[in-house]
Amino acid sequence: MATYKVTVATGDMVEAGTNNSISITLVGSYGESCQTTVPFLFQPGKEKNLSVRCGQDLGPIVLIRLHKWRLFLEDAWFCKDVRVTAPNGTLYRFPCYQWLEGVTTVEVREGSGKKLVDDKLQILKEHRRWELAVAQQEAYRWKNFAQGWPRCLSVDSIFELDSNIQFSRIRATNFTGFLIFQGASHFLSGFLLRRTSWNSLDEMRTIFSRTQGRDIGGCLA
Repeated sequence: MATYKVTVATGDMVEAGTNNSISITLVGSYGESCQTTVPFLFQPGKEKNLSVRCGQDLGPIVLIRLHKWRLFLEDAWFCKDVRVTAPNGTLYRFPCYQWLEGVTTVEVREGSGKKLVDDKLQILKEHRRWELAVAQQEAYRWKNFAQGWPRCLSVDSIFELDSNIQFSRIRATNFTGFLIFQGASHFLSGFLLRRTSWNSLDEMRTIFSRTQGRDIGGCLA
């Protein structure tokens, strides 16, 4: 009997936690574990600890599988990383940093930064081939917008994209707030709604130097 200590970390961003069920499978060079359920109530910025018991030593842990399925309502989960401590004390780290949505299984490689030629195990070769040939092609589909134009993503809205591809909602909110602040600053300084031409470059410099001063002051405050 071999016992592995596992720590599952949830990201600290808003709505990163989930009430859906999460389980994990450890994949080693000698075999893989049974699917083991992680304790419920995943909260943002928190970690869950569990033990995964196997009938034999799995050898070096090369992959983990994270399984997510909904109980009643869909509740996406952002996994930060997973750490596995083997019976001999070896620590394996699996950086995830992605959203899991719906009923899904995600495979995460051990984070040692290996190259293609370093993949000796068939399961690692298959995983890399699947990432390139299936996952990437499904995520990035291209179409011709118009004759002579560059190709673009084959979606009608950004909401059709996977959450891991969409621009961060937090960053989008920050940019929106910044644009509102800039718009208000330009309006107060006389830049917006101006109906006449600039009298000189010095006048333009005066307007923008005032705006920049407000931005700097706001940052310092």
